[in-house]
Amino acid sequence: MKNIIVLGATGSIGTSALDVIARLGPDYRVLGMSANRNAELFLKQIHFFKPRFAVALDPAAYETLKGQMPQGTRLLPPEMESLTFLSSLPSANLVINGLVGAAGFQPLIAAIKAGKTIALANKEPMVMAGQTVMQECKRWNATIIPVDSEPSAIFQCMEETDANNYDKANDSISRVFLTASGGPFARRKQALSTVTPEEALNHPRWKMGKKITIDSATLMNKGFEAIEIMNLFSLPEEKVQIVIHPQSLIHSAVEYVDGAILAEMSEPDMRIPIQYAITYPKRMPSPVKPLNLFQAQKLEFFEPDFDRFPCLELALAAQAKGSIFPAVLSATDEVAVDAFLKRQIKFTDIPKLIYSVLKETYGRAGRVTLNQAAEADAWAREKALANLAEKKYKKAVL
Repeated sequence: MKNIIVLGATGSIGTSALDVIARLGPDYRVLGMSANRNAELFLKQIHFFKPRFAVALDPAAYETLKGQMPQGTRLLPPEMESLTFLSSLPSANLVINGLVGAAGFQPLIAAIKAGKTIALANKEPMVMAGQTVMQECKRWNATIIPVDSEPSAIFQCMEETDANNYDKANDSISRVFLTASGGPFARRKQALSTVTPEEALNHPRWKMGKKITIDSATLMNKGFEAIEIMNLFSLPEEKVQIVIHPQSLIHSAVEYVDGAILAEMSEPDMRIPIQYAITYPKRMPSPVKPLNLFQAQKLEFFEPDFDRFPCLELALAAQAKGSIFPAVLSATDEVAVDAFLKRQIKFTDIPKLIYSVLKETYGRAGRVTLNQAAEADAWAREKALANLAEKKYKKAVL
């Protein structure tokens, strides 16, 4: 039996993961699960899966849930320590980290130090301090299996999938093609300055949470994924080629030195990479319909437009600088996306607010420590909120 922890159970990754687990049968058991504030859905999930432990981080949700736990389920206090407790439970075989933003950082580190296998959808920790995270995985004999469709595709196409030996595997790789749908505005001819939150949340291919959907619209999500796969697979930037692929049928590909290209193709349904992470290294039947190549008709590929989507260039520049810059990038993006969703700034102000903080960032050369990344995250959020209040971002020239 595989005992599973699901962090972020009520989010898009969590609900898909629970759907997969429910279909897999009795060999896959939910040992613990967490949510934030969606108490109504979380309570239904708890009563269906009957985990040993549950965590509701929002105090109001915690109060709602108290006294309503099924027999055998313990509701833990609404604090970060409860998430780190879940992530390091000795009887847990797999930790699914579907948390949003930097909230997933501490639970990830706790799971790594407990030597767990982690199905990681929460890419921000890999952006904040990815090289150090992978170093810690080697130290504690932990394994990260990516859940996002594109990093998962690369993972599946790698000839060497031992997470501790990617350096060896990369000798035979010439390029990795990281595909992107392009989001809702890939072919939009009108000015992006008039984009509304509703338009940005209307993704043409994927159903995701609000934060990642806005990041997809700005292409920041693809910048994050580029940083993630550089760190996860020990890839230099020159081996990563970002490709706009509107059909979202090829989820990424790996080109080897002999010219062979291995690509992972499937319907754009997150349950496929989620299930692969859960059942790895086995493959099992999926509820997702098979891909019909005759209906696909055509596959298109374009170079990304860095001028229209400057968030992508900001992400690559932050990764090139290294040190605390990626952590600052991740934190300021969270603030900027939240401000856009609240209609405090325009869509085109998102990269400006991020840049206004990045240009004030000073980092020491070399690999960032976990503590430095956490400190940089806190500093960047404070600075971004200050720049937002003072409208400093309006002076930014990208």
